[in-house]
Order: sequence, then structure tokens, then C-alpha cells
Amino acid sequence: MTLSWTRESAPRWDADKQRIIGDAPAGIFALPPLAAGDVVPGEWWRVEQDGAVVGYGWMDVVWGDGEILLAVDPRRHGHGIGGFILDKLEEEARQRGLKYIFNSVRPDHPRRDEVTLWLQGHGFAATDHGARLQRQVG
Repeated sequence: MTLSWTRESAPRWDADKQRIIGDAPAGIFALPPLAAGDVVPGEWWRVEQDGAVVGYGWMDVVWGDGEILLAVDPRRHGHGIGGFILDKLEEEARQRGLKYIFNSVRPDHPRRDEVTLWLQGHGFAATDHGARLQRQVG
């Protein structure tokens, strides 16, 4: 499995983001309505395998920490793509001198417990901010 990690220099909403993120079940992502070509905030990276987009990583710097999002094509769950994205996002955060990366699992996420356990298995710990899970960069 060869995965590529590509930073999107001018991230815009497109068919692949719609397929992987926009079509996700309610509760997973909180996004405003977006149309093809709309600018999307934050930094985005695209993950491809054999020329097909299989996931995305997203980061926004908040008070010196990196808020992250990772999304994997549902047909590719369980193939290590999420771990690949997580490692790459940590590397990006380290290059920016950030101390922590964090992810907030929404209370209405349909697989909240599973995602929380997955993040904890990758070194994230719950904070006193409720659904926020964070991991020290480094």
C-alpha cells in the first residue's frame, strides 16, 4: 500500500471532499453547506492511493495547538489510512513548533466510542474540555 500526502495550496470543496466528508453520516462533521469550488478554511492535505483519493487530513492552529480532522473513505476503513494521516498531521504540527494536536469527537457522532478508543490507542488522552482528546507532539 503506497499512500501519497499532498498539501492543497488553495483548498476548495470538490467532488472527493463531498464523497468522503460531505456524505458522511450526520454527527461526524459539522460543516456549513458547501458547493463545488467554495474555499474551505484551514490547511488541507489529500491522501491518494493508486491515483484515487482515499482520505484527507485537516489542521487549524488554535492558541499554539493544532486542531485536526481526519477523514477516510468508508470503503477503505481498516487499512491503516487513518494512522497514516494521523502520523502526517503530527509531523506537520511538529514542523510548525506546535505542542499538542487535538481532535474533538462530537457528542452526536454515530461511532463516538469507537473513534474515541481509536484515538486513545494512538496516544490521545481526554482533557477536562469534555469531548476534546489531545496528544503531545514529538
